[in-house]
Amino acid sequence: MSKKNSIFIATSLDGYIADKKGGIDWLNSVPNPDNDDMGYLQFTNGIDALIMGRNTFETVIGFNVPWPYNKPVFVLSNKLKEIPESHKDKAFLVHGTLTEILEQIHKKGYERLYIDGGKTIRNFLKADLIDEMLLTTIPILLGGGSSLFGELPNELKFELIETKTFLNQISQRHYKRKK
Repeated sequence: MSKKNSIFIATSLDGYIADKKGGIDWLNSVPNPDNDDMGYLQFTNGIDALIMGRNTFETVIGFNVPWPYNKPVFVLSNKLKEIPESHKDKAFLVHGTLTEILEQIHKKGYERLYIDGGKTIRNFLKADLIDEMLLTTIPILLGGGSSLFGELPNELKFELIETKTFLNQISQRHYKRKK
């Protein structure tokens, strides 16, 4: 099995992952009566663990729903000193450069990783550490907010593998990194 870092995330048409107030209610702007997961379960069945930033972790634990992950979650943070007691067996704090963090996680036997959270994704892209992206586009213009992509030191080429449409409104594109 080869090591792989993947993104599975939704954006607005204008490339934002959160609105100007940090909200994500717009993700539900297209009616989804059958709760189609748009390939999320299939995607997560193909990963070993998640890496997310502190902001994403704190957002998820603030949702007031049962912990949504059945795989280990590694939280990148320089500020967080420890994982809250409620999530100690589910999430693990990691420190260091992205390369050092990946080495730590790979040594534990986790090779197929789901990279989540805006800043974390941007940092992995800057370091050219993303192998695959599944980008789901919700047909809404937010006009500002938290952008998925940021400045990169070099251009990164990706190859389109597949395009799917959900609910006749939502497009999902699957890209693989071309090296």
